[in-house]
Amino acid sequence: MATAEASSGSNTKKLQVRRYKPDERAEKNYINITKGIWSWLTTLDHKRIGLLYLAGISLFFAVGGILALLVRMELWTPGPTLGFLTADGYNQMFTLHGAIMIFLFLVPSVPAVLGNFIMPIQLGAKDVAFPRLNLMSWYLYMIGAIGTVYVIIAGGIDTGWTFYTPYSSSTGGAVTAMTFGVFIIGFSSILTGVNFITTIHKMRAPGLTWGKLPLFCWGLYATSIIQILATPVLAITLLLVGMERILGVGIFDPALGGDPVLYQHFFWFYSHPAVYIMIVPGFGIVSEVVSTFSKKTVFGYWAIALSSLAIAFIGFLVWGHHMFTSGQASLASTIFSFLTFLVGIPTGIKMFNWLATMHKGSISLQTPLLYVLGFFFLFLIGGLTGIVLATIALDIHLHDTYYVVAHFHFVMVGGMVMAFLAGLHYWWPKMFGKMYNETLAKIACGLILLGFNVTFLPQFVMGAQGMPRRYYNYLEQFTAYHQVSTVGAFILGAGFFLVLIYLTHSLIKGKKAGANPWNSRAMEWQIASPAPPHNFEHTPVVIHGPYDYHQPMEDFQLGLIQNGHSAHHGVEVQSDSEEVEAEE
Repeated sequence: MATAEASSGSNTKKLQVRRYKPDERAEKNYINITKGIWSWLTTLDHKRIGLLYLAGISLFFAVGGILALLVRMELWTPGPTLGFLTADGYNQMFTLHGAIMIFLFLVPSVPAVLGNFIMPIQLGAKDVAFPRLNLMSWYLYMIGAIGTVYVIIAGGIDTGWTFYTPYSSSTGGAVTAMTFGVFIIGFSSILTGVNFITTIHKMRAPGLTWGKLPLFCWGLYATSIIQILATPVLAITLLLVGMERILGVGIFDPALGGDPVLYQHFFWFYSHPAVYIMIVPGFGIVSEVVSTFSKKTVFGYWAIALSSLAIAFIGFLVWGHHMFTSGQASLASTIFSFLTFLVGIPTGIKMFNWLATMHKGSISLQTPLLYVLGFFFLFLIGGLTGIVLATIALDIHLHDTYYVVAHFHFVMVGGMVMAFLAGLHYWWPKMFGKMYNETLAKIACGLILLGFNVTFLPQFVMGAQGMPRRYYNYLEQFTAYHQVSTVGAFILGAGFFLVLIYLTHSLIKGKKAGANPWNSRAMEWQIASPAPPHNFEHTPVVIHGPYDYHQPMEDFQLGLIQNGHSAHHGVEVQSDSEEVEAEE
């Protein structure tokens, strides 16, 4: 039996509390509590909605990946390679690849899947603040996604994923359907951001102060701010493009008296912060994985937490570095260049703090940490090449070359996708209660890391030598680089396919996972696997933080005492348990 002191004024009384044992497996979990497709399509459970998002983004990731392989196959030789793919078809392929990967995978993946599933549990809550709004967000995402993919059979779109005018306002194809689909997806993003901010503010468990908030939640908080403030700008911009195409209103098309540079300002005011919508929650995943597999308290907690907010703030001020060649004022370009250099500071703070966390830690090279180590290497290259592109004189030469393609993929795939895979493997046992094959997982991680570098490192060389991006044909001097890049793309695809194989196999024949297979201190690992229907039987009182690895595990578990309702943090008298000390 546990003993705790609850004080009220001058009175102090001893109460007995029951310690929750994380290895106690609940008979019912969120997966089997109800059955049938309809129960999933109408669910209000944040965990099930997270899995619905996982199914959706995995499907669209596969579609975008197949389109990427077709693009790389076409570029195997300077002339036409695939007989069925014309120059217009090639333009449509890379446009759809970019739009699907950005709007259907990269932007929603971490917040919608892992954020939805894990964040409420990390907060000690039973769900998000607005469960029905959460389900509505998924339906909006799916409606917008279907409208976007519909473009494939509706005439295609060859504007590039940025929908630059006057291409998007004057060319043929299903531009209106595509922009409408992205417009709808934007509402899903906004609603998710509102839900997450409200949940973090209002639904934290007693004792879970801002100083104990998991860094993954800090990342989602910063991301949600960007989603709410930036996404409406994209929505309005795409709405104006639709009005220009349908009603002939001159806004961006110079033939109608519009200004195409105005479109670039609007689009990049959203789309550069959108880069941080993709990467900042990935930073939160890295913090969780590094601490767990180093068995160390996070070094510089507040520096990492506040740097996420700093990145979100500065991210709104750097959109002009996409337009160094558009004829904007020299002073404006200089300011945007300086601010772009500045955004590297909070990012560098994170990198140094993660490495300091690992220093002299008890490091366990499990698959999630291997993906994080890959993230360090690839994201560092992406960040440093971003500094190169922020230098105006260099950007003039490198703008719209394969150098930009390689930089963008090192940041987005090397950064965000590696972080997403780290988080997916890290929380997979909690999501499904099954362990994957560790050996196959490490092989897949190696294939992905190898394939990625073989694909995109040659593109830096091509870009520096002047190879423009988005070209159907190219000079013969670039043939070897393109062929190496294509081979790398298939290695990368094989790695992702292997991930699909062993994760699917784990659902069928995987070893059952314990409640806390990683021996973590975080809140989500103190409940059963898979998670119970309502996460916690009673609201937990949080005493220790999620990274207090200097505390013995037994002492740490005291910080997650399940309690009933009472005026003073609700410690309830219980009658059956072993003796432990509990402090308020």
